Order: sequence, then C-alpha cells, then structure tokens
Amino acid sequence: MRAVVQRVTKASVEVDGRVVNSIGKGLCVLVGISRNDTAQDVEYIVRKVLNLRVFDNGDKRWSKSVTECGYEVLCVSQFTLQAVLKGNKPDFHLAMGSEESKPFYEEFLAKMRKSYEAEKIKDGAFGAYMQVHIQNDGPVTIELESPASIKPDKKKDSARKEETLS
Repeated sequence: MRAVVQRVTKASVEVDGRVVNSIGKGLCVLVGISRNDTAQDVEYIVRKVLNLRVFDNGDKRWSKSVTECGYEVLCVSQFTLQAVLKGNKPDFHLAMGSEESKPFYEEFLAKMRKSYEAEKIKDGAFGAYMQVHIQNDGPVTIELESPASIKPDKKKDSARKEETLS
C-alpha cells in the first residue's frame, strides 16, 4: 500500500464540476492499493498518516501530528500510485482490481475514522474521474509505503539472487 501525504492549507475533490468533499488545514492523502495488500498494510498506513509529525508547535518544527492539531484529512483513492513503467507507458498490473479495491478502500476509511474523529476524515469519489485541488503548505509531501507491501515476486527475486551468490 502506498500513500502520498501532503500537508495542506486546504484541499477539495470535484466530480463533474461539483465539490464532493473539501477540508481546511490538514492532510491530503492519495492512496494506492496493491493487489497484494492486507489488513496489516491498512493498519500501518493509518497509523503513520495519523501520527506523522508534519505540523509545527509555535517555535518547534515537525512536532505535531494531524490528530494532535485537530485538523482534517482528505483521502483520495489513486490506483495510479501502483504504476510500473514499461518504457514510457504506465502499467497497472500491480494495482488491486476495482471490485476488490473498493471494499478494501472503504475498510481503510473506516479504520481512519475509528482511529480519529470520524467527521474529520473525508474522501473523494471512488472510481470517479476527479479533480483534486490541493493547496500544499510548505510545500510538505511525504511518501509512505507499508513494509508488508514487499511483493511476493520481489521476495522470490531476492531469494534467487541469494541462491546465485551462494
């Protein structure tokens, strides 16, 4: 599971020219779900997003999380975060299919809401063509990837390399 977390002064999602959701100061989180992701990946990303210290406390920089500040979080499902380039063309074979990923993403949102104040967790429109408006603050952008997202193929490749070196 991958997430791109941006500290924002405001962010919103539009579909067909209509605002679906918006937040003020807080975090905009773009979420990419891999076909191999599990509940452990969700828990890791939720914990990291909600505890990421990207806000200031007066003179002290990088000392507060979104939850400590009481700010909002706008989550946007973005399967393109799982892209692999084949030449110059993106390939999305690592992304979880839409039938599986929708309930998986909904579980991610439920876990976010359970772990923080539910009304402060907003989201876009899953599977829709969206315009995401982000006013990045800083700019601050942090990439997260769950440790459990090491793909089985990569594990096999690593094992093959070790066998070759032996």
